[in-house]
Amino acid sequence: MSAPGSVKLDYFVVDVFTGAALAGNPLAVVMNTANLAAERMQAIAREFNLSETTFVERRPAAVERAEGVRVRIFTTQEELNFAGHPTLGTASVLKLCAPELFENDAVTLALNAGPVPVRFEEGFFAEMTQRDPEFGAELEAAEVARLTGLEIGDLDPALPPRIVSTGTAFAIVVLRSDEALARLGVKQQEATAWLRARGARWFYLLGPTGGPAPRYRARMQFYGGEDPATGSAAGCAIAYLVQRCAVESGQRIHVRQGVEIGRPSDLFLSARLQHAKVGDVRVGGGTVLVAKGQLFLP
Repeated sequence: MSAPGSVKLDYFVVDVFTGAALAGNPLAVVMNTANLAAERMQAIAREFNLSETTFVERRPAAVERAEGVRVRIFTTQEELNFAGHPTLGTASVLKLCAPELFENDAVTLALNAGPVPVRFEEGFFAEMTQRDPEFGAELEAAEVARLTGLEIGDLDPALPPRIVSTGTAFAIVVLRSDEALARLGVKQQEATAWLRARGARWFYLLGPTGGPAPRYRARMQFYGGEDPATGSAAGCAIAYLVQRCAVESGQRIHVRQGVEIGRPSDLFLSARLQHAKVGDVRVGGGTVLVAKGQLFLP
């Protein structure tokens, strides 16, 4: 074993969209990374090998008060402009180690997609307000069904698949029932090219449970694997459901994701419809600290 490197960076690992450790969506948060090149951030994200890793680039206090705390988000393959569980998870780490950043239990993160405010309600349950949605094209239901390994009869005909973005564009696919989620099998290579040609990144599928809670279950398969919880896509989904009056304006609904991969996650969503425009898109959930340590870099 070689000697530790000269650069030492603190990191935290948290589970997001859960109230219990070893559930939800894990996230690594690396602190004080203002001098790191993007290539080094990408390599660190591969080292953690989680769905996302965030990098907090601290700036002068006056800049952070005016613009927010600079945060960059990386998957194992690329940098993202916006993602949901990294936003909530990073805000929770900042609440732990930099409480001076908070005013009225709220903090703003300066992401590539722009500023995202996060407000804590109780303990480490927080709610982010996402960018107002942009609604793209409706998609051919038969082709969506084929690419996701489902039957066209599994899709809700009253809510045709549609591209929606609150910072990252997803194809929102609403099913008649959550039962069909068990048969999901996205044809990743073909679906990726098909979606990107239409301005979207991934499919996000959700279906009603038929019970009082949770109201919906969801799945999102990507990079040949599966995401335990996808806060950015959930914001797109609630924006679409409210736009189509499938969910009441301002009503908070419960969505469970990650069941099939043993990482149950609970997301709480709402949006408002005013003068035919959807806004105030909110996605909330809990965060649990599970590890902390240091990186030793040359």
